[in-house]
Amino acid sequence: MEPYKLFDAEYKFACLIWDNEPINSTDLVKLSLQKLGWKKSTTYTVLRKLCERGILRNEEATVTAIVKKTEAQKYESQTVIEKAFNGSLPQFLTAFLGEKKLSEKEAEELKRIIEEATR
Repeated sequence: MEPYKLFDAEYKFACLIWDNEPINSTDLVKLSLQKLGWKKSTTYTVLRKLCERGILRNEEATVTAIVKKTEAQKYESQTVIEKAFNGSLPQFLTAFLGEKKLSEKEAEELKRIIEEATR
């Protein structure tokens, strides 16, 4: 399995950590129950699996991320574009935008991003 591939539930769990790190594992259990409806055993099982895969770290009952949220998002977005659009960013943007109109600010931001990517 790819190192940054996170299934839906794993991603939601990782988001709790990204948003609250460093977090005590006891507090993480409480947060997982509150936000995800998970029992203690589920929380620790997913935590163990993500630690084994090198995505999270649990040392001395403190949980932190090894893989940052931006890295996981980058991997996921690249995977979607490769799989669904044969690697074509223009095809992805066309499908993503559909009939949606961009604001002037959004269009300027996209132009800036494209210009920086071509340098």
